[in-house]
Amino acid sequence: MNHFFTWNDRLGIPLPTLEQEWEMFSEADRTAIVTEWEIIRGTIPDRVFALEADINMKQAQLFEEESFERSCTINSDIADLASRINDLHIWYRTNQEIETKRHS
Repeated sequence: MNHFFTWNDRLGIPLPTLEQEWEMFSEADRTAIVTEWEIIRGTIPDRVFALEADINMKQAQLFEEESFERSCTINSDIADLASRINDLHIWYRTNQEIETKRHS
C-alpha cells in the first residue's frame, strides 16, 4: 500500500489519506492514486457481501435469542454492520468524484 492510503479496520479496506488538494499532486501521483483507488474500489462489493452475510447470521441468532439483554447486543451489532455497509457504499461512489477531478 502506498502513502496515499491508510488501512481502515472498521471497513476492512484502505482509504485515501490525501494531505493536500487534488490539484497540488503531480499528474503521476494523481494517476497512481486513481489507479490504486480503482483496485481498492473493486473490492468493496465483496466487503459488502461479507458484511451482509454477517448480518444474516446475526438476524438468525436474534430470531432464536430469548434473552432481552443479548437481543439488544445482537441488534446493536447488526446496526454497526449496516452502518459499515452504508459507509462502504459512500466510498464506492467516491470514484465518480475522483474520475471527474482526473479529467478536469
